[in-house]
Amino acid sequence: MEDLFHSLSTYGYIALFLYSLGGGFFGLVAAGALSYLGKMDIWLSIAVVTASNYLGDMGLFYLARYNKEMSKPYIKKYRRKFALAQLLVKKYGDGAVFIQKFIYGVKTLVPIIMGLSKYSFVRFGILNLPASFLFALFFGMLSYKGGEQIVHFFSIIKSNPWILPLILLSLIGALWWYTERATKKP
Repeated sequence: MEDLFHSLSTYGYIALFLYSLGGGFFGLVAAGALSYLGKMDIWLSIAVVTASNYLGDMGLFYLARYNKEMSKPYIKKYRRKFALAQLLVKKYGDGAVFIQKFIYGVKTLVPIIMGLSKYSFVRFGILNLPASFLFALFFGMLSYKGGEQIVHFFSIIKSNPWILPLILLSLIGALWWYTERATKKP
């Protein structure tokens, strides 16, 4: 067990960086709980997630801007989610850069939509940095302050392993229901 914690302190930040390129919510929550236990540093974790999340969104924006043909099959496959993300961008404008960080399922689509549009790359980069920091700060501190509850929750799951699949299925079902309802034609 001690080797696992030593590996986390050595390679945990690298894994957190790589995982956070595509979003990083669960990695950030895990880093917050491990920071509560004293195995990681919360401020370093927040900095790593901020940098990684920023670079990931900038990469998506850049790829969408300069590889539009490559994006078309992805757009067709997730047409309804793209429509929801487009409505978000039209309704909130610059605020969509901040809002999208907190909406699972739309998080990766907004940078692609903005990249496909005539939105300024520099403007997106300027707004994306504080948005990435607020995302990392909010969920990092929330999981750090709630570390005791997270540790207790995992001890319950460890003693009752049937609970985790039930929770995961419920979360997947709720996300599916929300995206279906939000993108349903009136």
